[in-house]
Amino acid sequence: MANFWKDAFRDMKESAKAQHEVDKANFEAVKAESKAQWEEAKAMGRPETRKAMMQKERAEQIAAAKERTAAAQDRIDAAKK
Repeated sequence: MANFWKDAFRDMKESAKAQHEVDKANFEAVKAESKAQWEEAKAMGRPETRKAMMQKERAEQIAAAKERTAAAQDRIDAAKK
């Protein structure tokens, strides 16, 4: 019976250590994500950063629109045959 309790408490101790490592890793991840959000928000205050981001978004939207146009043209060509 004594070994049962020793094993049980040792298992609990190991589990607590493992959970602590998980908690530390999650805390570091959240801290890094928070800092990244802060830096991004701070960068958005600079006009040149904001312009570059807006230009990138516009380029992505144009590329997506061209893909949709090409797909629609393929459908038109297939329907005419």
